[in-house]
Amino acid sequence: MMKNTISFMTANYVARPVGYHMTEGWMQGDDATQAHFRPAETFAERFDAYLRDIQALGYAAIDLWLAILHPEWATETHISAALDLLQRYRFPVVSLAGWFGGTRAEFDAVCRLAGRFDCAILGGGTSLLDSDRAYVVARLRESGLKLGIENHPEKTPQVMLARLEADDEDVIGTAVDTGWYGTQGYDAAQALDELRDRLVHVHLKDVRQPGAHETCRFGMGCVPVEQCVRTLRAIGYAGPISIEHEPDLFDPADDLKVNLQLLREWMAS
Repeated sequence: MMKNTISFMTANYVARPVGYHMTEGWMQGDDATQAHFRPAETFAERFDAYLRDIQALGYAAIDLWLAILHPEWATETHISAALDLLQRYRFPVVSLAGWFGGTRAEFDAVCRLAGRFDCAILGGGTSLLDSDRAYVVARLRESGLKLGIENHPEKTPQVMLARLEADDEDVIGTAVDTGWYGTQGYDAAQALDELRDRLVHVHLKDVRQPGAHETCRFGMGCVPVEQCVRTLRAIGYAGPISIEHEPDLFDPADDLKVNLQLLREWMAS
């Protein structure tokens, strides 16, 4: 039986602040989420509502999306309130998720934020890997963090592996988003096997069909999600598994509850 931590990707609620009418793309939801959580006087109440709903779905850990608590504007009031609520709900933060900046100052701020939440994984990306990789590596080692580069434009594991270097494998790997490999028309289970030595995190997601990124309930799309779980067991992956489903036009709650049940069944079989 697999004993991996299962977490809820809080970016699943990207369309929630716009009433699940996200017709202008991802950044519409990102901007609306930041606007929703940025006022310090209402942050605790609004974050509590998210955590309460996540717990009601059966989840016991989260991935904290930076649009909810962004280091650019998060004050000590925000952070203290978040820590208090996470302790109340007994939710560990498995990873910070999102874009980690393009400057040293921005990346440093993300690393400091991760430290406040006793979080060991950054799952996302930063342009500093191309311009200042040595600094990223040093900062990760200093902070006790691992960066999992999430595949979005990378169409194959081979393209991802070309971004990874042997001398920093202790702190840099990949956070595999199975849905994005589905969008790219690549077998996500095969991708997990091919990336087995550099897996930092897994974002388990299904999408309707290749060529688009319309997320859906497990088993309703083109990603072999159950086979992905079998592959993770076969390769001995012991890290966390985040459940991701970020529809533009409807509340994913029912699907996310079913996804959790399915994942637990597959992990136990």
